[in-house]
Amino acid sequence: MSYQVLARKWRPRLFREMVGQTHVLQALINALDHDRLHHAYLFTGTRGVGKTTIARILAKCLNCETGVSSEPCGVCSACREIDEGRFVDLIEVDAASRTKVEDTRELLDNVQYAPSRGRFKVYLIDEVHMLSSHSFNALLKTLEEPPAHVKFLLATTDPQKLPVTILSRCLQFSLKNMPPERVVEHLRHVLTEETIPFDEESLWLLGRAADGSMRDGLSLTDQAIAYGNGALRAEEVRSMLGTIDHGQVFALLETLAAGDGAGVLAIVAQLAEQGADFSGVLAELISTLQRLAIAQVVPDAVDNSQGDQARLLEMAERVSAEDVQLFYQLALHGRRDLPLSPTPRGGFEMALLRMLAFRPGTLADAHGQEGRSDASQSRVLTPGQSPSQVPDPERQTGKSPGSSQAKADPGEAQPASHSSVSPAVLSASTSNAASAGGGEPPVASSTREVAPVSATLPEAPAHAAAARPPAGRPLAVGTPVKPPQVEPPAEWLQMAPPDADADATDEDDPAELAQYLSDWAVGAEVMDHSAAEVEAERDEVSELPQATGVAAQWLEIMPGLGLTGLTQSIAAHCQLVSRQGDQWRLHLDPGHSALYNENHRQRLQQALTDHCGADVKLEVLIEAPTEETPAVAAARRKVARQKDAEASIQTDPLVQRLMTEFAAQICEDSIRPLDAPTT
Repeated sequence: MSYQVLARKWRPRLFREMVGQTHVLQALINALDHDRLHHAYLFTGTRGVGKTTIARILAKCLNCETGVSSEPCGVCSACREIDEGRFVDLIEVDAASRTKVEDTRELLDNVQYAPSRGRFKVYLIDEVHMLSSHSFNALLKTLEEPPAHVKFLLATTDPQKLPVTILSRCLQFSLKNMPPERVVEHLRHVLTEETIPFDEESLWLLGRAADGSMRDGLSLTDQAIAYGNGALRAEEVRSMLGTIDHGQVFALLETLAAGDGAGVLAIVAQLAEQGADFSGVLAELISTLQRLAIAQVVPDAVDNSQGDQARLLEMAERVSAEDVQLFYQLALHGRRDLPLSPTPRGGFEMALLRMLAFRPGTLADAHGQEGRSDASQSRVLTPGQSPSQVPDPERQTGKSPGSSQAKADPGEAQPASHSSVSPAVLSASTSNAASAGGGEPPVASSTREVAPVSATLPEAPAHAAAARPPAGRPLAVGTPVKPPQVEPPAEWLQMAPPDADADATDEDDPAELAQYLSDWAVGAEVMDHSAAEVEAERDEVSELPQATGVAAQWLEIMPGLGLTGLTQSIAAHCQLVSRQGDQWRLHLDPGHSALYNENHRQRLQQALTDHCGADVKLEVLIEAPTEETPAVAAARRKVARQKDAEASIQTDPLVQRLMTEFAAQICEDSIRPLDAPTT
């Protein structure tokens, strides 16, 4: 007798011989035993999971000469003919080769005739999704109401391609993929019965290579038996499948955990000499890392499928959980990017080098680098070391950040250059600088009091003096200070700032434009408000009383004047103090008077003339307002809306429940009123 492959020789002939698919078998067994049979069944699932096998066993159960039951005798003529594939009333149709509607009509023409030998005429249509739409339409009526002696058994690997009208006429059973454990168990039984020597590791290699298909597992076993000359050995099976030695994966993980870059590249070179598939190596690495993570969290759940349980548990104690998760994620990304690499080896090496480069604690300590900004400066603390004990580079060198000159005595004036105008926002590191004879103790707080550093600057306009902080006043980190008025370089006068509006045009005098450009050049970082400044704004808003009388009239008049740009900003910080006939008097907040000049007064006077329909004579004095200006009133309303929004969120029942049940926290910086613009 000729040799019969294992996949055909060991095809189950009874439901109790089936491996897995219990959810399907239980439904069919109960239906057969209690005579609750449907006229159409649909079996779906990937290749090699038992669709056709279950359909044939069901046909045998329906036509066994001993009666309809879930246990056919297996010895009667009907059972033997079905097993041999020559039963006349079991019509097996390959839908992939008979897709035309004419084939389906020819098939259905014989449905009306009674079975020749069996109890039922069974139509087994494999790969039914390959039928054409016309074939499905021709099948609909017969599939819904077939004769009592007809049963339809449909099988497909792609149920999504079936029309809904077909699905609704069938009982659908979805068969699951075979896990490696189930495949290995069945292979062990088959090889034991066949008296073929094997080792456990070779079975697991075949079980994983089967990828959920029992038929593929048996076919690979046949191939491995031929490759190993009648025996299964792990080394030969691994060579046949093209997989690497699992010990090399452990060696690779150990060198990665040790941070040995040279060792990693040496293992890669060894794998390249063996002609390994680097995508497969990454897959093995990912699988091992996943088992390593399980060993760290639930050690008892680690299986000994590859004979490496002891080694895996030992490595789980030496490698940190953070490294395992990082290696796993980078290996996944490396496998995805591997086809994009010029060479597979290069992509594999880069994936491993990323694991070394991005490990926690491998970044170099850069706190001694020169030329970086104070905002990005960080210090590395050793265990048991407080922030005040960390050496400050500015304290040791006597240099300020970004400066190549040594800091002189605090009382000594330092010249300022136009090319290095720094914003007047004092950082934490400048407060640590000490003079040569001694220094103040280090301060660990992020908000410090610092003494003002004097500098020789060009003389600012007289009306700008009020915008500067009082001498000797302590400043907190992040507090915005009005920058000194510095004359910009001559070439700046040839260009306009990005946000220059209609007020900064050629009709302005050079002095005004120079002043505007100076403020624009140094004001970008000053406009960056912190959370502490917002709280300070709230306190400042409450200092001025609400406008009454003529001051309240100005709040209504100003928005309708049609002002734009800098003139509008100046008008918003003015208070109307008197209005007698055509005589108007405004008080301009000194803190916003640095850019005010006669041109702005004339534009404001012309806007009032157009608004009133009569000539207006305007006088603007630089004095502190005693009541709210339009800008302060707008800020007060904004703060009020913000407080209302925060209160609404805080008292919301759903938010309260989330905070109570899930320990949720509100990000206060994310709360905005509904009418607030989003950025």
